[in-house]
Formats: sequence, structure tokens, C-alpha cells
Amino acid sequence: MRNPTLVSIVVAATLLFPLAGRAASWPAEKKKAYMDQCVQVATGQGVDAKTADKHCKCGADAIEKNFTAAEIEDLDSKDGVDPKLMQRAQSAVQKACTPK
Repeated sequence: MRNPTLVSIVVAATLLFPLAGRAASWPAEKKKAYMDQCVQVATGQGVDAKTADKHCKCGADAIEKNFTAAEIEDLDSKDGVDPKLMQRAQSAVQKACTPK
């Protein structure tokens, strides 16, 4: 298996581009789409399905906990995402989901 920290960063970066608060309500269909894509990317990088699912749930929870509904919608934008918001999202997922 590859380095878990590297996988966390790559998965977060890959998945937050077309994604998408402080305890915001994340629409179930969008959260499911995030989870499906996250697991697919992680398993494609050699992570077993159980570990991928665990990491992806952690990432989804971190996003939902730390971002408003409007920010989550912006992360899901098809016309470009604010780079600072993307960096915050990547940092939040990495902080919450990197093994200590």
C-alpha cells in the first residue's frame, strides 16, 4: 500500500475539484456522489475498499463539519472553485483524516 498521508492528499485533491457546513446539511445525493467518486479514486490508487470507504467517510464528515452549505456548493461548482476554499477543504480533510 502507498503512504497513507500521500493517499489522503491525493484523494482529497482529486475529489474536492468537482465536489462538494459548520454542520451544514449536505444533500444526500451529492454526499453519495462524493463518496462513490472518492472510493473509486482511492481504490484506483491501490487502497483496499474498506480503507478507502473509511477515509472517504472521514473526508465527507470533515467537509460537512467545517464548511457552510454555500461553501460546499462552491466546492461542487462546475465553473471553477475558489483556490483558497479548495486549499481550506484539502487541509480540513488532511487534518481530520491523516493517521496520527
